[in-house]
Amino acid sequence: MSATTITTPLFSGFQGRHAGILLHPTSLPSAQGIGTLGRGAFAFVDWIADCGLGWWQMCPLGPTGYGDSPYQCFSAFAGNPYLIDLEALVAAGLLDADALLPLRKLSPERVEFGFLWEHFHPVMAAAWREAKKTPARLEVFGDIGEFRRKQAEWLEDYALFTALKKHFGGVSWHEWPESARDHARAVKTHWPKAVSDDAEAVVFQQFIFFSQWGKLRDRARVRGVRIIGDAPIFVARDSADVWANPQFFQLNPEGTPAFVAGVPPDYFSPDGQLWGNPLYNWEALKRDGYRWWLRRLAADLRLADAVRVDHFRAFYDYWQIPGGAAHARKGKWEKGPGLDFFRKVRATLGDVALIAEDLGDLSPGVHTLRQASGLPGMAVLQFAFGSDAANLYLPHNHVRDCVVYSGTHDNDTTCGWYASAPESVRDQFRQYLGSSGEAPHWDLIRAAFTSPAALAVIPFQDVLGLGSNARFNTPGTMSGNWRWRVTQRELEHARTFLLPNLRKLAEVTGRRAPLNATLPGKNFSSEGAL
Repeated sequence: MSATTITTPLFSGFQGRHAGILLHPTSLPSAQGIGTLGRGAFAFVDWIADCGLGWWQMCPLGPTGYGDSPYQCFSAFAGNPYLIDLEALVAAGLLDADALLPLRKLSPERVEFGFLWEHFHPVMAAAWREAKKTPARLEVFGDIGEFRRKQAEWLEDYALFTALKKHFGGVSWHEWPESARDHARAVKTHWPKAVSDDAEAVVFQQFIFFSQWGKLRDRARVRGVRIIGDAPIFVARDSADVWANPQFFQLNPEGTPAFVAGVPPDYFSPDGQLWGNPLYNWEALKRDGYRWWLRRLAADLRLADAVRVDHFRAFYDYWQIPGGAAHARKGKWEKGPGLDFFRKVRATLGDVALIAEDLGDLSPGVHTLRQASGLPGMAVLQFAFGSDAANLYLPHNHVRDCVVYSGTHDNDTTCGWYASAPESVRDQFRQYLGSSGEAPHWDLIRAAFTSPAALAVIPFQDVLGLGSNARFNTPGTMSGNWRWRVTQRELEHARTFLLPNLRKLAEVTGRRAPLNATLPGKNFSSEGAL
């Protein structure tokens, strides 16, 4: 691919100047041990709108697996049932209020995933039993039959996958008996009634999730707030996606990955990073017209107004590691689908709003691909200091066609980062920003808002000025991640004291959200399949 052959980018990107907040819904206040799509989410939409900001960015919304990471989900299409607002089920008569008492005892500051696993699922099972006895009580959430028909292409596979996973003791699908490992055989097998019952319960959970998500999206639209979703380029090895579509992945006959994803060694990691996700069979996907990927992006764009595509560089080339390797040192670069894939996205889905996560040390070909596609890239201000004036993340080097962040979900909070940074980095920070360093979070917020970048996104922890104890994720660690939550008191503080400052900053930097802002691309409905 040559840049000279591209006259007009495929996608038009973001027009004008915008600003938003990064916060995963699990971090919202609630009385059930984890943030939900209920009152806390509605209040947060209102806060964003009242600040004059137009965007709410979040991590992937799928059902999390081992490690609780939203980037390792059991499905790229399904919703996380933990986000279901159980108070709405009480109001609909599907639950007794006392059923929520164990969850109400959980910490308002941290998600206790282990306790949640033990207590949340019995509550949802009780709601499903009541729904079967009194189907009319489901009507407040919509028509479950219509939902099932419109989402059948992924829903039935995911429901059976989840039920079989429970049936076989929770082990990964490639450890199941051959009759279950083989998707074509599994869907034709007459499984015990308990399996079919569990599959029906999964459909019920997904119906409630998407119904509640639709109501939250309606509130966001009314308030002029749009959602940025997140699409990890790779899917989890133990997922309904790989089980139901093995032909699109590089697998061995028994279902184990022949090759897995990661990145090669560098200055920070002498062994590289071994992610373990199965790699795509891009030739098979291309022969099929990339339909699986197109359905996935269409589903993401029904949930959100724009989607961040994680690890964008893998569309140009990806590090291929032999399956079963103990580290990422032994691997090789293989070519991704390149611009051909994005041409298909443009022809099928239209001029949709996508963001390329293009962080790190990239080859010229990756930059050429991003520019040819027209997808805006990313700039992280915490990465701007510690070198010289040529650092691309310094605001004077930003371009309009990018999204600027003070930090991401993988970074420490700005206050935590500044406190632990070498004095040479802090000195450059203060000199560059004309700052005393007393409030580094506001220094980076102002730097992001005054940047030429089309969109500025600030993690909510930075708005609150929190330290390292509020960090959401530390890459390369296996425990303690994804647990941080904002308390109701902190949210009220943000509304009372911080909202006027953000609103004024958005106004003077030209990022105040217009009430009738529009986006390029299709207006995807909240339901339906491609």
